[in-house]
Amino acid sequence: MVPSTKSSPVKSPLSSPEASTSSARTSPVSNSKASASLEGQSEQIKPATVEEESKNSIDSEEDDKPLSSRLRMKPKPQKKTSSLVSGKRPLDEANVSEQSSVKRPKVSDSSTSAKNKQVSAKKEAQEEEDNDFITIADRAKKVSSDNKSSVALTKQKRVTKLGSSSIKKTINKGKKASEFSKYSKSTNMAPSSNDGQEKWTTLVHNGVIFPPPYKPHGVKMLYNGKLVNLTPEQEEVATMYAVMKDTEYVQKKTFRNNFWNDWQKLLGKRHIIQKLDACDFTPIYDWYQNEKEKKKQLSKEDKKALQEEKLKQEEKYMWAIVDGVKEKVGNFRVEPPGLFRGRGEHPKLGKLKRRIRPSDVTINIGKDAPIPECPIPGESWKEVRHDNMVTWLAFWNDPINQKLFKYVFLSPSSSLKGQSDKEKYEKARMLKDYIGNIRAAYTRDFTSKDGAKRQIAVATYLIDKLALRAGNEKEDDEADTVGCCTLKVENVKAIAPNSLEFNFLGKDSIRYENTVEVEVPVYKAIIQFQAGKRGNDDLFDKLDTSKLNAHLKELMPGLTAKVFRTYNASITLDNILNKETKEGDVSEKLVVYQHANKEVAIICNHQRTVSKSHGAQMSKLMEKIGGLQDTLKELKTDLDRARKGKPPLEDADGKRKRNLTPEALEKKIAKTTEKIEKMKADMRTKEDLKTVALGTSKTNYLDPRITVAWCKRHEVPLEKIFNKSLLEKFAWAMDVDFDFRF
Repeated sequence: MVPSTKSSPVKSPLSSPEASTSSARTSPVSNSKASASLEGQSEQIKPATVEEESKNSIDSEEDDKPLSSRLRMKPKPQKKTSSLVSGKRPLDEANVSEQSSVKRPKVSDSSTSAKNKQVSAKKEAQEEEDNDFITIADRAKKVSSDNKSSVALTKQKRVTKLGSSSIKKTINKGKKASEFSKYSKSTNMAPSSNDGQEKWTTLVHNGVIFPPPYKPHGVKMLYNGKLVNLTPEQEEVATMYAVMKDTEYVQKKTFRNNFWNDWQKLLGKRHIIQKLDACDFTPIYDWYQNEKEKKKQLSKEDKKALQEEKLKQEEKYMWAIVDGVKEKVGNFRVEPPGLFRGRGEHPKLGKLKRRIRPSDVTINIGKDAPIPECPIPGESWKEVRHDNMVTWLAFWNDPINQKLFKYVFLSPSSSLKGQSDKEKYEKARMLKDYIGNIRAAYTRDFTSKDGAKRQIAVATYLIDKLALRAGNEKEDDEADTVGCCTLKVENVKAIAPNSLEFNFLGKDSIRYENTVEVEVPVYKAIIQFQAGKRGNDDLFDKLDTSKLNAHLKELMPGLTAKVFRTYNASITLDNILNKETKEGDVSEKLVVYQHANKEVAIICNHQRTVSKSHGAQMSKLMEKIGGLQDTLKELKTDLDRARKGKPPLEDADGKRKRNLTPEALEKKIAKTTEKIEKMKADMRTKEDLKTVALGTSKTNYLDPRITVAWCKRHEVPLEKIFNKSLLEKFAWAMDVDFDFRF
């Protein structure tokens, strides 16, 4: 047993020869040469969104039906489906054991943490939501660099090149990156593991990088029309608020009140500023806008120099050596201080997220590895652990909610993450072998005399059919979001003869609104559960997340609500693609994929707000279509004249047009007509997908092997569907057979 050690700043030896990402991930590097292998790497995974896609209707046996085909959702009734042949399982069997955790971070090494066995309801609920904590049963096999750079798309001996550098990628600037965010997300999973499995033998890394210290700008704000002096600390927080002056957040009372309460503590009781309404932050806002404009006006060379300098500072943090293999680190940056934005009507909107210091950060590293040097002189790490039962490299408590933690993990493209993803999707595929018995069991219990058993049956049905999350109880200072187990009576309305109308705030304060037709026993059971209760009473009063998770694990090893979501999402995509893909060009096939992806996003309630630029984009497309239609009209006129042996009319500028043969004009007409149809299709797709977030399901719920195999079967370039980050994340799926079926 190796005890936790207090940090003593020893210079980390990780220094840098040049190496490509692919070779770095697959070439062993000895510990003694660790310092020569991490610094000097400038390649970064950048968050990006992908060209998104989706639609519905499917083939499947009764027990294999995805929820989209077994439910009739209003206003979109689904068709019944027929059978499907299950395909190969080319991957090795993977044993996945559930990882549990303790309530508070406990100072311990791997031996101590492996003994902790208690799991709370909240932690079990989060377990199914957080991919970073999926247990890794076996060390990941090295992934070939060929798999990362390109994939041979094969269809019965015919090979199509997977990608081309000319593919134009669509970047949705308004969309936040989720798994690829440069800052870590909060989770209530405690930093320990109880599965008793070692995740690594040696681990070397350089820790985390902190945001630069605040530089006062000296611009004075106004209070009651008069200039006010602020200390650097007061000015920093005032600037955080000033730059948000034109956002919707500042219009929210909760945001303003929380900001004022925290800022007032920095101002002190005797400060001249006594109320927020008398403050005018315009001078600071104008200064900030001016600085933004200056950055925009920088020359291309200056911008490049700044980027190179930033990469130079960050490159040593971008890599870790795990068991002698160089791996990319994911979110190695500590988030800068700011005002909490959250989502929806979170009760802590506007609160100050204080600056994280080294004394807040716990480092996890190999016993024999040098402790990362603390990047801020005179400070030291909170703690250094040597726990090889976990995969995180560092963690700290969330500055807004101390019960939550923020972690630094290896990047999604690392072998550990790839193995974790593969095991997750194999577990979802395993549900195919159990789903028939599970559905028969909960159907039987709809009418059970045991009230608790009846509630578990109905909850399992809703999780299966509606892809609801399990849900867990919230503290008073957390957003009032709910899942299946925490539904209130007021969240569900029974509509005769057998429909249920759901209306509640789900994860990330995304509203779930859906009216569905359910089986009659479920409808009757819901009415019974609501009888004699008030609107804010629990619908499932005999059930909580802990009981539900325990029940699910009895049905299938490792089964959780998230496994249901992954299974239903993946099998829906697989079935729609299999049934609806027809022969045609790539663009027609991509439309099928977009619609399939959309159906999955609807099932999982993955929504987004309409982009601010949506209207402008649609207007621009309309303008282009109008121009092409004018061109088409002229071409048809010229064709009529050419057939009569007459020269073409002059163009709009009065210039003579070139004489073309009727054949040449017919080709131009066909080409222009094709462009118009393509633009109209693009408009329909943009309009159809404007409120649906396709990326979340593609990243977290859809088995990538389905997409890779489909691309191979139908000769669709994979880069049309997966961006660079997803190609790297799913490198493990690239060698799947073309006839793979989920």
